Amino acid sequence: MAIEVGDKAPDFELKDNHGATVRLSDFRGEKAVVLLFYPFAFTGVCTGELCELRDQLPRFQNDDVQLLAVSNDSVPTLRVFGEQEGLEYPLLSDFWPHGETSRAYGVFDEDKGCAVRGTFIIDKDGVVRWTVVNGLPDARDLNEYIKALDCL
Repeated sequence: MAIEVGDKAPDFELKDNHGATVRLSDFRGEKAVVLLFYPFAFTGVCTGELCELRDQLPRFQNDDVQLLAVSNDSVPTLRVFGEQEGLEYPLLSDFWPHGETSRAYGVFDEDKGCAVRGTFIIDKDGVVRWTVVNGLPDARDLNEYIKALDCL
């Protein structure tokens, strides 16, 4: 079951596409976080969603908000993907232990071995304020994120 609005967001420590350690708790008291889980790099819907975020990045990554995108891909895969698509926000690897963070948020599909499309907007206090979980083939609507962020 996915984390719900009002829940404290589980902390995590993951490597980004450059090998740097990123912790959710590093943003507490500083920035709200848009935490986005996606199945795999280089797939059609995922690439489309992440490039749409890239094209509207100032709305999702600025002085008040940090965008973090999480998949079950390895760090080297995410590095190549980020470079190829010009993604200038952290792509976090939930590769090993496989899916640990995705499971903590209730968005890991055990049969497929990857995260489904879960998005969590977390306020500066670490509380989930908005969430949506879509199945693997279903792209998310970024306009809904923008509305949710405007309410923080």
